[in-house]
Amino acid sequence: MNKLFAVPLLLCAFGAAADDRRFSAADAPSARFRNGGKIVISNDTKSISAYRFFGNIAEALVKFRASTFPRQTQPLAFATVENAGMLTDLFNDAAREHGIDARLLAAVAHRESRGNPNAVSPVGACGVMQLMPATARYLGVKDIFDPRQNVFAGARYLRTLLDTFNGDLDLTLAAYNAGPGAVAKYHGVPPYRETRAYVASIRGAYERSLTR
Repeated sequence: MNKLFAVPLLLCAFGAAADDRRFSAADAPSARFRNGGKIVISNDTKSISAYRFFGNIAEALVKFRASTFPRQTQPLAFATVENAGMLTDLFNDAAREHGIDARLLAAVAHRESRGNPNAVSPVGACGVMQLMPATARYLGVKDIFDPRQNVFAGARYLRTLLDTFNGDLDLTLAAYNAGPGAVAKYHGVPPYRETRAYVASIRGAYERSLTR
């Protein structure tokens, strides 16, 4: 989870997060993603679209009118039997509340904590979504180990980062891990081994979930 929390950047982004974006991109079981390129997610109340960019060439992956909200339906193999059902419901509810794909939320939670509500990282990130205490407080979390508060705050933060970085999935994930300030400093995914592995892992898991 991010070690730096850029409050000014997030303040600019929360206005966008509060708009009418309430549907997830890539809500198409037949969508097939090729390796490489940059994935950009765009969604509003009327349509859903996702594009992969190769330089100046854009490949339309998903583009259609939104009629149903996508749900996380795959078994959460990373969670304990006791937590699996609870987490599935939380991912779906938080995704609907904050306009983010539940499958992306699940992929982040898997990488962050393996779905453990009591997880604490060496740097102090806590809970399912591994929120830093300062980040959690800023997002209004009262109990960082409460799964519902933690997951909903993580979803809100991811939605904010997607809006901040214009839907760029790699930059969003990099900012969640290393902080928005690091992404701004390096004008892209920071050259940290941990962050690059983090982005590749979650992006791969998310792409695989779209083809099941």
